[in-house]
Amino acid sequence: MLDLRQYDSLGAALGDALDRFPDHVCLIEADRDRENHRLTYKQFRQQAMPVAFALEDLNFGAGSRAAILMSNQSKWLIAAYAILYRGGVFVPLDYKLGAQEHAELLAHSKAEVLFVEYHLWRMLQKAPGFPGLRLRAVFVTEAPEGADIGPARRWEDCLPVKEPTFVPRTRQDWAGIVYSSGTGGRPKGCILTHENYLEQCRSLTTWYPFWPGVRYLSILPTNHAIDFMVGFIGPFVCGAAVVHLRTLRPEYIRDAFPRFRITYASVVPLLLKNVERSLRARFDELPPMRRRILDSLIALNRALTRRRPHPRLSRLLLPQVHKAFGGQLLALIVGGAFTEPATLQFFYDLGIPVANGYGLTEASTAITVNDLKPFRADTVGKPLPGVEVRITNKTPDGVGEVEVRGKTVMAGYLDDPELTAETIVDGWLRTGDLGWFDPQGHLHLVGRKKNMIVTEGGKNVYPEDIERAFEDLPAKEFCIFAANSLWPTRSLGTGESLVMVVRPDGDAADGLRDEIATRNRRLADFKRVGGLLVWESDFPRTASLKIKRPELARQIAERVERSAVIEL
Repeated sequence: MLDLRQYDSLGAALGDALDRFPDHVCLIEADRDRENHRLTYKQFRQQAMPVAFALEDLNFGAGSRAAILMSNQSKWLIAAYAILYRGGVFVPLDYKLGAQEHAELLAHSKAEVLFVEYHLWRMLQKAPGFPGLRLRAVFVTEAPEGADIGPARRWEDCLPVKEPTFVPRTRQDWAGIVYSSGTGGRPKGCILTHENYLEQCRSLTTWYPFWPGVRYLSILPTNHAIDFMVGFIGPFVCGAAVVHLRTLRPEYIRDAFPRFRITYASVVPLLLKNVERSLRARFDELPPMRRRILDSLIALNRALTRRRPHPRLSRLLLPQVHKAFGGQLLALIVGGAFTEPATLQFFYDLGIPVANGYGLTEASTAITVNDLKPFRADTVGKPLPGVEVRITNKTPDGVGEVEVRGKTVMAGYLDDPELTAETIVDGWLRTGDLGWFDPQGHLHLVGRKKNMIVTEGGKNVYPEDIERAFEDLPAKEFCIFAANSLWPTRSLGTGESLVMVVRPDGDAADGLRDEIATRNRRLADFKRVGGLLVWESDFPRTASLKIKRPELARQIAERVERSAVIEL
């Protein structure tokens, strides 16, 4: 691995990595059951230089901004490196957003250049805000021969005329402008410096190192802060390889683990939960005797790995489980939303550690991570090396707002000094999340400050905290709100009451009322759910699959009357 303390910029660090590991594979791109191509570090550089020269030909240099609007693929990373090579600032955009949202973010970021997939380019040109964009150049990938791409250029027309000039940057210069997911309405472009990224990478690889031969499966969108760090910067500066899938169909994701012998992968809680359900269903189908043997082996593995993971031992005890994951998997990385402790424990007992963490785009991705010394399913881990975390304005039970300080905290929000001043105070990033530390130094989160509910009796209630009491509820998804936040002019009676909004799983809605009532009895009276609302539509989610609570609340208030709530 490169010593990132010696570098002033991402471009310089990545450039040295390309020279240090020339013959190692750095990228594999697959689409369904077909492998499109694989690139060595040397080949990656050869493909990036013509793109960097095309930027130089546009006088794109220090501080110039270029947006990337593509799904996971090798060209995404090649474009990012070309931008950094020329001293530019990259602006990763979520390809799952609508064309008008893309146009708005392009305008807000003041991007001069755009790298975009053909089908997304066609949609963008139809957006009402497109005519007002001041793009100097657009590079379109995968455009069919003869296709009309308007004023844009084809990616393939970037030719290796000559070696482009590398533009050095300092650690305090901007490297990227990354938009926080789920912000809604007011764009929040997080300005991340070269130091932010270099220090974040150094912290993460201290606990979870990569090396040549490691293969990371890229499932999350590369524009997301998590995958950009652990699915690009981290592997590259260590000589590892990234596997990009051009499809997210479950059967191809499952096939990728054994096919490419994956070492690490980042997932969101929703995907992790789906894998757990699939495995449990397979276990339930086993004949009674085989099931008892499996349960005994799982219990033995749990006992022998209580203090720390033992990959070889776990693979020996549970070979079929590990074979399904390729036989080389060391850990899954999860974040972006709350993950049920029971799910984390389920995978750890199988010998598949899940590195549960907590982070924000504003802090360059990760703030805390479980270091597996020992494994803890009930927390979001300890602060990473070099990251300070404190709890402020504590309640008598120790819960307060989580604040973060360190070299990974962003420089601020783009063109929004007022919001920046509200968010970063005396160097401390105010996260808006509520939590507490246990004696072992592990952080526990209880919810968002803005979601906190104050009951009639003056008790603080956190919806996310209550939702944990309803883990494994027979439903596709659920979310808890204060009734008065959904229907401000109405209530469920005197004082405040909680409403659980549930998207049922098939016919399971029939038994939900009794199941919720049973679990309610285990909760303190002020935490009990007072009403049930059946919601048949998908919950709106961010790119990292977190529920957009404000958006869901708005939809409910607009479409549903108070009378639709089932009293509990």
